[in-house]
Amino acid sequence: MATDDGMRLAYYIVLLVVIGGAVLFELSGRGSKALRQLGLWVVIFAGAFFASELWMNGGLSGQRQMVTSGGRIEIPASRDGHFHLTAQLNGVPVRFIVDTGASSIALGPEDARRIGIDTGDLAYIGTAMTANGQVKTAPVTIDELAIGDILDRNVRAWVIDGDLDGSLLGMSYLRTFARVSFESDLLILQR
Repeated sequence: MATDDGMRLAYYIVLLVVIGGAVLFELSGRGSKALRQLGLWVVIFAGAFFASELWMNGGLSGQRQMVTSGGRIEIPASRDGHFHLTAQLNGVPVRFIVDTGASSIALGPEDARRIGIDTGDLAYIGTAMTANGQVKTAPVTIDELAIGDILDRNVRAWVIDGDLDGSLLGMSYLRTFARVSFESDLLILQR
């Protein structure tokens, strides 16, 4: 997660340099009128993109999950009303929607491949009902699932054979916490 933060910070710095340079160019009056207008439109689109990024990511505060000492995880509700949690599966960051309506961990095919599971080699022997209807599922074992200092090994999950966009963190994993509660717009998981 620190790498993502560093990349996002680098992106915003580059964006700020581009916008600042374009504004200085426009204010200096150098260059042709068409070039200045092009620069101004670049600034407008970059600003709109920057604003949409801030809106989608919860503002400058980031509204990200916090893992505190003692195995406590605080997850703020996102703008879409869901609780999103990023966990390390076999050392790879995977973003989940925390779903109390899902009975277990459901990995989308892309996330499964990213953590080293060959989805073409799985036995899709189960079925599950999703919002999009019935899908086939394959049982898998995740070697390591880590959220901050919380580490679980040999975690059972299911890979969805379908177009599940993302992954779901369901009740089979949530039951490993001593406390799962809501405080206003905050989901609290406590070991």
